[in-house]
Parts: sequence; C-alpha cells; structure tokens
Amino acid sequence: MSETQFAVLGAGAMGTIVGAHLARAGHSVVMLVRERRAQQIQSDGLRLKGLADFAVQVRTVTRPEELRSAEVLVVTTKAIGTAAALAPLKNASIGAALSIQNGVMKNELLASALPRTHILGALANFSGELQPSGEVLFTRNVNLMLGELDDTLTPRATDLAQTIDASGVRSTAVNNIRSQEWSKFTGWVGLVALSVTTRAHTWKYLVDPGAALVLVRLVKEVGTLAKACGVQLTDEAMFPVATMFAMSERAAIDVVRGLGDGYRKNSPSHKMSTLQDLEAHRPLELQETIGYAVQKAQQLNLTLPLLEATYGLVSAVAHSQTAT
Repeated sequence: MSETQFAVLGAGAMGTIVGAHLARAGHSVVMLVRERRAQQIQSDGLRLKGLADFAVQVRTVTRPEELRSAEVLVVTTKAIGTAAALAPLKNASIGAALSIQNGVMKNELLASALPRTHILGALANFSGELQPSGEVLFTRNVNLMLGELDDTLTPRATDLAQTIDASGVRSTAVNNIRSQEWSKFTGWVGLVALSVTTRAHTWKYLVDPGAALVLVRLVKEVGTLAKACGVQLTDEAMFPVATMFAMSERAAIDVVRGLGDGYRKNSPSHKMSTLQDLEAHRPLELQETIGYAVQKAQQLNLTLPLLEATYGLVSAVAHSQTAT
C-alpha cells in the first residue's frame, strides 16, 4: 500500500468522526478496521449525522500489517487489546502517532510499538455514538488537544492541530499535554462511574446533588494520585478539576451541577462512550483506565478508598452484562 497521510486505527464513533472529516477535507485517509466494519464503509462510506451530516468514501484495511507507511497514525480503538492491535504496525514507517483513547495508560501502550519520539499526547473533548447501521451521531465538538510529551510546543504539533481543526474537528496544540491528559482523566473517572451505575444521559446525573458529591470526591482522590505522579492539574480540560480539587466539597458540587446545566442545554443527548459500550454489551476498558489508576495508587502507597470501590462496582456492573 502506498504512503498515506492519515491512518486511523478503529472506526467506531471517534475514528469515524476524525477519519470522515479529514477525508472530506481532501486528505489521504485509510481506516484500519475489522472485516464487518470494513464492509459497511466500503458499501456506504463513513457516515455522520448530528453536528455534521455527510458521507465520504475512504480506503479500508483489515490486515494492519499491509500498511507500510503513514505520516500520522491516530489510534481511536478502545484500550482493550491495544498492544495486540499495534503489534502488526511495528514494521510500518510511522511519522507521528497519537492516541485519543481514554485514560493515561495509552501513551505507554503506543511506546510499546513505536519510538517514544514519534508519539504525541492527545485528548479528545468531542464525542459521538455509533449506530447499528454504521452511521455515527456526532454529538459534541469542543476540542482535540495534542502536544509533545516533553511539554514543548513544536511545529509538528501545531501543524497537525491546524490540519485537524481546518477539517472540522476542533483542535489545538498545547505545551502541557500530560497535565491535560491527567486532568481529563481526573474528571472522566467520575463520569464513567455515574454513567455506568445510573445509565442516564450525562446531564441527568451531573445535576443530581448526590451524584455530584460522588463525582467531586472521585475528582479529589484521582487528583491526589495525579499530584503524586508529579502532574499539575489544570482547568483547561473537560472539567475545571484544578479548582474543584482545591475548593470545598459544597462549592465543587455547585460547579458540577452547573456543568450539568450546560450539558442539558448544549448536549442533552450526550452519553459517555463507556455507557454506550455497556448498552451494546461490548467489553469495557476498565482495567486499562480506572484499574490502571488503582494499580498506580497502590504502587505509590496511596489510600484512595472511593476509587478502589468504584473500580469494583463498575467492574461488577460490566461483568453482569456478560455473565451467563
């Protein structure tokens, strides 16, 4: 296969959104997908509705080892099985790679297959929902942040962010991506816990005082872990977690409920991707995300009881979906 500009690993909601926009903008895109999804794309193209409504044809590859080179690799699959998915790409010439997977373990997974100097950090504050038809409902388009892991602002990060932004997926290059990734994760853990246990649209549990309290306490525990890992939290990611970490519970609950009002007004149909997976009876990436945080806390001799209990509870809910 000849060199392509963008190789997108996975064509779920996130991969479809990124790949479709880049292809529509005229960039050379290849989607690395499973056979069933490849058949959908070959028949109907990558299809979006919601914030964007269009379809575009792209190339698909079901055998990743057939990819010889790409300027940029974008990993959008669930973290489960990432190492196995990346292994066939070890012989490919990849200029730069970034993962918009959940959690903070993702860059370590990329580094297992590619030189660390080729890896960019990234986090996605946009979302969508893959429909059974193969169409993706594009529900949120706030920002895709990316940057160098050494916290420098380089031309390659700036150029890539500008390219993605110009295609229609809002994107920004930053000089503190590790802080951004951990800050998003600090809020994400609470969102996952509440979405899986309530099975509700995001705004509904954020405005609830009891659910907001749980989220605030999880923010404070995961924030403690981030600081123990040498990471400075920021308010620039999904939630203002640095402020929430420092303020009283009561004040932080008010912040969360205010964010819930924002979701109710601007993204009333938003559901966490983890909840979408649960409802579709797909495996959840818990070990690679919340489980990774629990393991890291144990290594640092941190006592984070709510985080540990959350991991156990959410895991039990996930297991109940697959138990026979």
